[in-house]
Amino acid sequence: MSSRAVVLLSGGLDSTTVCAIAKAEKREIYALTIDYHQRNHWEINAAREIANRFQVAEHIIFPLDLSLFGGSSLTDDNIPVDKTKSLQEIGEQIPSSYVPARNTIFLSLALGFAETRAASEIWLGVNNVDYSGYPDCRPSYIQAYQNLAKLATKAGVEGKEMTIMTPLLNLNKGQIIRRGLELGVDYSITRTCYDLDDQGRACGRCESCLLRKEGFRQANALDPTVYR
Repeated sequence: MSSRAVVLLSGGLDSTTVCAIAKAEKREIYALTIDYHQRNHWEINAAREIANRFQVAEHIIFPLDLSLFGGSSLTDDNIPVDKTKSLQEIGEQIPSSYVPARNTIFLSLALGFAETRAASEIWLGVNNVDYSGYPDCRPSYIQAYQNLAKLATKAGVEGKEMTIMTPLLNLNKGQIIRRGLELGVDYSITRTCYDLDDQGRACGRCESCLLRKEGFRQANALDPTVYR
């Protein structure tokens, strides 16, 4: 069981780096992408390509329409993506891009997928340094979910503990990008922007774009993102 891992693969920069790290650490990867009717639908196609490049054992794209709930600029067209903040203001308050309970929902699906595939690890790209202030990216949240996974699964009851792997948790965006480049990640195929246009070009102004651009600057690396 120890070599099998479920990787939550969004098609963005962080999850792609996590997939590369899991591959480098000789995990047999079962990739899970959630199509939650997000504004950035381009990342689904990116996830397909990334899964193919990493030759994962299985890739499931799970349809889940969170636009029925709304409440986020990523799932509700009536809520605009915030493009007014400076880099220094990011993380000061929970932004409109926060999708209610998203990581809890995604981890629960990953937990079920992991049990059915006899995987003992779930890998995800949460980050507690360069992020937008989401409450479900904090170390205390990950620890709480780790405890839940132990209590709420057949595997946990039988002593086959499920481990939540968060290799990016304490890295800044520059460190994440440097790690990915060391592992040969092609960041040109990743999609991170919250408000891509109909040609897949990034806006360059949302929180995600600002953090991505700053990360490449920190890493002293060429940003391959196509901005409009």
